Amino acid sequence: MSDYREELKNKETLRLREIQRELPSFVQAFFRGIAQTTSTKTRLAYAYDLRIFFRYLYEEHRTLGGIEPKDLTAAHLSEVTSEDIDCFMEYLSYYIRPDYENPAYGKEMHNEEKGKSRKLAAVRMLFKYLYKKKIISADPASLVDTPKIHEKAIVRLDVNEMANFLDAVESGEKLTDRQKVFHEKTKKRDLAMMTLLLGTGMRVSECVGINIKDLDFQNNAVKVTRKGGNEVFLYFGEEVRETLADYLEERQNAPTKDENEDALFLSSQGKRIGVRTVQNMVKKYAQGVTIKKITPHKLRSTFGTNLYQETGDIYLVADVLGHADVNTTRKHYADIEDSRRRMAATRIRLRKD
Repeated sequence: MSDYREELKNKETLRLREIQRELPSFVQAFFRGIAQTTSTKTRLAYAYDLRIFFRYLYEEHRTLGGIEPKDLTAAHLSEVTSEDIDCFMEYLSYYIRPDYENPAYGKEMHNEEKGKSRKLAAVRMLFKYLYKKKIISADPASLVDTPKIHEKAIVRLDVNEMANFLDAVESGEKLTDRQKVFHEKTKKRDLAMMTLLLGTGMRVSECVGINIKDLDFQNNAVKVTRKGGNEVFLYFGEEVRETLADYLEERQNAPTKDENEDALFLSSQGKRIGVRTVQNMVKKYAQGVTIKKITPHKLRSTFGTNLYQETGDIYLVADVLGHADVNTTRKHYADIEDSRRRMAATRIRLRKD
């Protein structure tokens, strides 16, 4: 699994370097400065967001407009005010993102509160770092309010939907004729993956990174690498064990590319399956089963809900899901906690019947 993580990290590093070439030179110092406290994935996300910010300055700023981002200096940032960053937040509601591979084309982009908050966080980090290092004399980004996040209801499968979803994966009944042809070749793999996601609550990125050697059938456990690089064992029940064992019999004879020889879940090309493929897989099987928009993360929420309903232990749920902060977990399952409190109130009798 370490080989897979290293390969992914190397790809992210190369991509980060590519984007930095489009950004002002002082941004490179920022990325070096946060390298010890952030993951490559996080820095890459910051790079994408900062590219949008500097593109905004190029297109819209009253004095910096027309200056290519890579030609900007730290001194230019003194011309950026908190009002300018407020305007940037408004700009994010709708803008045309250039196609960097084909500049003649662009893509319409929209951002709601969460998208705006993430991009503001990247801008804030940059200004905070430059101000701390005394590269700039003011930090206007710190004066900009974070958009109020309107929490949406957590989408999860109920018990019947979960059973119907797994039945659909196993039978392929809801699929088109063309999809059914591929289903015959992949149904054991697909059922093993979907059962594993629903039975452990692991992230899809953790699932695709599993190697055969990470499975421990003696203890019904699988080793995964969480955010931050920590390796943990997640335990599973007999249903998961059976689907994994059934798939492994088929997997042993599957042709693979040399570098993916130990990957547990393979694509039809013999390569390690990708996150996007799994996302499309979940969407495909969920159609016809439920009107809810189901993603791998919704399967994770379903597991968390089931675990919390069975145990009532929010700390256990946080630990199994790999949440660094139990408040994150509590926020997701607050509605269940409320229903448990309501149920508790009905059990109290103030007078004997």
